[in-house]
Amino acid sequence: MPTTEEIIGQDLAHLWHPFTQMKLWPGEPPLVIERAEGNWLIDSEGQRYFDGVSSLWVTVHGHNHPDINRAIREQLAKLDHSTLLGLTHPGAARLAAELVRITPAGLDKVFYSESGSTAVEIALKIAFQYWQQAGQPEKTGFVSLEGAYHGDTIGAVSVGGMELFHEVYGPLLFPVYRLPQPHCLRCRLELSYPYCDLACAQVLGSILRERGEQIAALIVEPRVQGADGIIVQPEGYLTRLADICRENDVLFIADEVATGFGRTGKMFACELEDVQPDLMALGKGLTGGVLPLAATLASQKIFEAFLGEFDEFKTFFHGHTYTGNPLACAAALANLDLMKTNQVVAGSALAIGKLRFGLSHIAEMEHVIQVRQQGLMAGIELVADKKNGTPYEPGLRMGHQVIMAAREHGVIIRPLGDTIVLMPPLSSSLEEIDHLLSTMERAIRQVTEGGP
Repeated sequence: MPTTEEIIGQDLAHLWHPFTQMKLWPGEPPLVIERAEGNWLIDSEGQRYFDGVSSLWVTVHGHNHPDINRAIREQLAKLDHSTLLGLTHPGAARLAAELVRITPAGLDKVFYSESGSTAVEIALKIAFQYWQQAGQPEKTGFVSLEGAYHGDTIGAVSVGGMELFHEVYGPLLFPVYRLPQPHCLRCRLELSYPYCDLACAQVLGSILRERGEQIAALIVEPRVQGADGIIVQPEGYLTRLADICRENDVLFIADEVATGFGRTGKMFACELEDVQPDLMALGKGLTGGVLPLAATLASQKIFEAFLGEFDEFKTFFHGHTYTGNPLACAAALANLDLMKTNQVVAGSALAIGKLRFGLSHIAEMEHVIQVRQQGLMAGIELVADKKNGTPYEPGLRMGHQVIMAAREHGVIIRPLGDTIVLMPPLSSSLEEIDHLLSTMERAIRQVTEGGP
């Protein structure tokens, strides 16, 4: 068994980590996660840490849940992998039927892939090709939000709106129409909710009145823009966007990769406002956070535009080697069964309430300018001067300092700049939520106020 030092040595010599400045990585120091129990990660030295970010927003029932592990073992004994090109298998068919059953009405067809980025890429391609084959080939454009994050493939980056992540790839991207971010703390339109009448959403109407005949679809992260700092949209915003799309014959794409599977207090964030999208991208929590699997759901109307004789070439020419992998489908089916049997979404209400109560105290801290929460998704934004809204200098890495302080007290989280993201598993106990909150308050005070 290699030692911690040997593992770190191999890591530093050969491994390139995502979203990580590798020049600074050796000084973290790197933490070697070796195993997990429930909602806790355990490092190679035996130290335990609460998984406060659900291992990048994916863990639903905790780690190593016996029912999901059993389902994978049973599937492994039957079939490890088989392509969906020209074949099918029971797990892929059963899971597709279950996803159609639990998602908003009107989503009837399921296309599998392996990550949220590819699920979004597929939705964009389907939307584009749909109009080419539906008699309106001029509808080629897309609308998205400022501050959007939809993944890291080229199409997903094109509709993304985070300059820090995306600006360098500008020459590779296709142009997109942008809506102002619905960020009520920093309204681009200099208005105040609810007196604004959702003017930021009304911008979509202006764009579509002028160029609607050229627009294929709007893509939006429903209710919460995750990667830009957990920006929670005001009540009614999502409904307004969906209504404007319907009125102007523009497809509505819901990117529920981060918000799906109970993370917002409903199975899907669209349910918070009873919105029915034309296309929906799913990932992250689909397998309970165990294996890579994603899905893009489409309406029957969209699907039928791809039907035709072989020589009409209306086929959706897209696919992945591991599309609908049987092991991943088995994990997803076990995950959904657990969510139903244990009433996980409804049962998370107490944890959501506990988190909200604790965050209300953190919001009063000297260097916390705003706390944003939707369900078990929360962001704590830090600033140098709360009264004037003055941010910290980026080079101070205050968010990073806070998460490193939290690690000393047994919690693993990850910041988005100087916004601290809390994303506990849906299976978190009230005691674990208390531990997360008390650790966060202690770490923020330690870093921003020089407290103990």
